[in-house]
Amino acid sequence: MSGLVGKLDPRRIQWGSTWNTFASRVLRTKPVESMLDSAISGTSSHGTRLARVLSTVDLVSLGVGSCVGTGMYVVSGLVAKEMAGPGVIVSFIIAAVASILSGVCYAEFGVRVPKTTGSAYTYSYVTVGECVAFFIGWNLILEYLIGTAAGASALSSMADSLANHTISNFMISHIGTLNGLGKGEQSYPDLLALLIALLVTVIVALGVKNSVGFNNALNVINLIVWVFMMIAGLFFVNGENWDEGRFLPFGWSGVMQGAATCFYAFIGFDIIATTGEEAKSPNTSIPYAITASLITCLTAYVSVSVILTLMVPYNEIDEDAPLMEMFAMHGCMFAKYIVAVGSIAGLTVSLLGSLFPMPRVIYAMAGDGLLFKFLAHVSSYTETPVVACVVSGFLASLLSLLVSLRDLIEMMSIGTLLAYTLVSLCVLLLRYQPEGDIHGFVNFLSEEQNKKRKEGVLAECEKDACSPTSEADEYGGPPTNTCGAKNLPSLGDNEMLIGKPDKNAYTANHPNYGTVDMTTGIEAEESEGGLSRRLKKLIGPRYYTLRIRLGLPGKMDRPTPATGKTVTVCVLLLFIFIFAFCSFIIFGASTIGEGRWWALLLLIVFIIIIALLVIIILQQPENPKRLPYMAPCVPFVPASAMLVNIYLMLKLSAITWIRFSIWCLVGK
Repeated sequence: MSGLVGKLDPRRIQWGSTWNTFASRVLRTKPVESMLDSAISGTSSHGTRLARVLSTVDLVSLGVGSCVGTGMYVVSGLVAKEMAGPGVIVSFIIAAVASILSGVCYAEFGVRVPKTTGSAYTYSYVTVGECVAFFIGWNLILEYLIGTAAGASALSSMADSLANHTISNFMISHIGTLNGLGKGEQSYPDLLALLIALLVTVIVALGVKNSVGFNNALNVINLIVWVFMMIAGLFFVNGENWDEGRFLPFGWSGVMQGAATCFYAFIGFDIIATTGEEAKSPNTSIPYAITASLITCLTAYVSVSVILTLMVPYNEIDEDAPLMEMFAMHGCMFAKYIVAVGSIAGLTVSLLGSLFPMPRVIYAMAGDGLLFKFLAHVSSYTETPVVACVVSGFLASLLSLLVSLRDLIEMMSIGTLLAYTLVSLCVLLLRYQPEGDIHGFVNFLSEEQNKKRKEGVLAECEKDACSPTSEADEYGGPPTNTCGAKNLPSLGDNEMLIGKPDKNAYTANHPNYGTVDMTTGIEAEESEGGLSRRLKKLIGPRYYTLRIRLGLPGKMDRPTPATGKTVTVCVLLLFIFIFAFCSFIIFGASTIGEGRWWALLLLIVFIIIIALLVIIILQQPENPKRLPYMAPCVPFVPASAMLVNIYLMLKLSAITWIRFSIWCLVGK
């Protein structure tokens, strides 16, 4: 006993080595080289293989389907009636802009870490570390789990409504009721929701081609119904519904409140980021699909909101089924049932969009050893993580059977908002890190381009080695040095600025690779910086003077470990102060509204500190590597995305945070 006490003596514990061991385990990252090598070899980093069959159109269909169901058929009417009136159109546009801020960060990470599954989990594992990655992955599972159960329950409720509540009455009379979680309301065991969840689980487990084919078919039905609503609705529009101040009946405060709710209608595009191992060309199709799906959803939401608010006065909109009832109010009953078919298709696609990524996140975490290994098993027949699919579907169906989701529905959002915040933070970090600290982010072209480039470089090397006439003969200097090796022209800064380099001489391992356009010989920043070119045209010769006065880095400046550390500290402080700023404006809104001097002063101090941190980050040199897609206006876009996401997280109810904390403790 005394020996045990002696070992626990704080004076005998080697705190330095203990802390280093703890930090190395918590902050250890996953090297990208392992994922890129496994992608070339045809298997995932887990030693298994998923079917790589998804095209860009399939990814766009998945992204649109996961968002548009509830957003178009439910959220538009709810926000129009209770929050913004016809101003819901503006609310959707504001929410779309906020969503695009996170979407472009996801798109850049889809290029930085191609051919991987796991979405924000994998991205955070590569950049931040294992502990944060598990935290994000565990909460993504929660989001998808509740989203699947909610989708099954919504479909069951719609079927019950179309059947004049005969299903629920039968369940209550023959089976009984039970207490749902939340406010203690009585609910019945929803066997229909259980069956729906199990059926969609079978479809997902049968293979990605079957899942995507089913998804595409439902999206076609949804598209046809949307076109029908646009055309049929034109016969019933009434411009007076927007007259005499009716467009913004709740003012701009109602529009902003509605935008916060409409933001959740765009949640779901992150499903695209979970398909990296199943997409044919993820480094190009993932960013395009994310952007296209967000624009498509915005078009659908705005057009439907226009027709809805012109057909029905905002205070008469039906909350439960706004699009179906808007035709019923005009006596067009056949149109109501056509819209009902579309709403069923839309909600089914949303259910599929929640269930489809969940087994893939579980598969990625299990393959990395953070969950049970058997969950990473991939069926050789369906080429899907079938065990993870079955476990996911079973848990979701059980949840939809037993739990009332009226209060749990908000928990779908908190995991996604956390993931969005972390991805934005990681993009901000990686842009300013020196090349040696990015764990192998060297070449992000497609596999085919990689192979061709490697073969071309090897062939050129062999040719140079065997040919009596080499580049050294063409070079005006001495043919060999004292060691007998060839003297070649420098590939340094002078050649990069003066002449057109030999594009074959630059390889992925060269320090200047990625900073020079291989076809023009011009620095990549100059050849691809559209924003810089516009600023030069707008400002003229004062452009460079302004850069110097603002302390912005020069074109040839490169990040160092010191500047990378500066950015890391600034980003962490930026996160802390944005969190404090959002907390103050939410929980201290009444104090700010009263005009208390200390509250206004504190608000100004927060704004100044956040602005200074962004300026300090802007003054650091960026990593010169050029990717097929990069988020624009860094650091402003990632910082704005962090601000929006943190604000929306803090707007969630206290019970949501309590349940979220319990879920996190269960994961530990």
